[in-house]
Amino acid sequence: MRSFADLDELIGRVPARVVTRLGAIDFGCGSEALYRDQMPGLLTGLADRARVQSITASSAIEGVVVADADRAERIINRRTSTLRNRSEQELAGYRDAQDYLFQQDWRPLNSGLLLHLHRLLFAHTAMPGGAFKTEDNLVVDRSPDGSTTVRFKPVPAARTPFAVDDLIDRYQQAVAAGEHHPVLLSGLFILDLLVIHPFEDGNGRVARLLTNAMLTEHGYTVGHYVSLEQAVAESADAYYKALLESTHGWHDGTADPWPWLSYLTGVIAGAYAVFADRAAAAKTPGTKQQRIREHILRHAQVTFRLADVRTAVPGVSDQTIRLVLEQLKNEGKVRADGTGRAATWTRTNTAPFE
Repeated sequence: MRSFADLDELIGRVPARVVTRLGAIDFGCGSEALYRDQMPGLLTGLADRARVQSITASSAIEGVVVADADRAERIINRRTSTLRNRSEQELAGYRDAQDYLFQQDWRPLNSGLLLHLHRLLFAHTAMPGGAFKTEDNLVVDRSPDGSTTVRFKPVPAARTPFAVDDLIDRYQQAVAAGEHHPVLLSGLFILDLLVIHPFEDGNGRVARLLTNAMLTEHGYTVGHYVSLEQAVAESADAYYKALLESTHGWHDGTADPWPWLSYLTGVIAGAYAVFADRAAAAKTPGTKQQRIREHILRHAQVTFRLADVRTAVPGVSDQTIRLVLEQLKNEGKVRADGTGRAATWTRTNTAPFE
């Protein structure tokens, strides 16, 4: 499709910031095999948590939210078969689609795979999935006053099947040629797919599902252990801004892909940095309480939640985390903001851990 018409011209000269991020991504990828061999228990724990975060975050980006976190986790882990409303149905659909990509051999990449993922997304709803759009659509922004602004105009419905097949063919040819970094090629594929906008609904979710699958196919499996979707949800404004900037001029071949590729490589490089931090925390010698202290004082964000510590330091109980937090609070190194599950904690002492 458009982004693959002349790759040497489009992405032949990579901006320095993207070169740096690709270097970090490749370095992180090279470390994954070591962690798989030495710390399989850690990866299992991270994968379980990332799966839940990815399904809930990617759904929430589209307004699909199950307010009760415990119930959402039960749905994701298939501990309940009763789905009470549309949000729960779509959450279960995203679960099924992600599990299909992560647990089965989904290859080859073709239009049938895209249709199957879409069918899975809506299999629990009354909406029929698994078909390309039959009417032209627009991607719009809605203002609080109800007015709309066209963000971009997708490919017409009549041309969608051809456009999808053409995109897949051009992407596969580019991968086979081996002349450009596979992360950049994957990013261009996702950009073009979103501009084609092949479905009436679910385009963003299908694109995010495919992002993980395509990166995994190239050996970049960090999305199994650190949720890329969570990172996107936490930077949603930047996500939409980057996409918007890279769609200007797409139809006439003058689009600039670098805002989008810069954003995407930043998300992936950030995930590898988080992965390395969590692995380092797990390798820290000493008791579980010492590992928690080390993480909070050296690696955690300045403001964090108990759940963030739980994710970063697998194998410890919430009771142990709360005990360490209380100790640090008494030492004047953290303060609590709020109570209960919504509580956050803030480091008040940024001196090196001793």
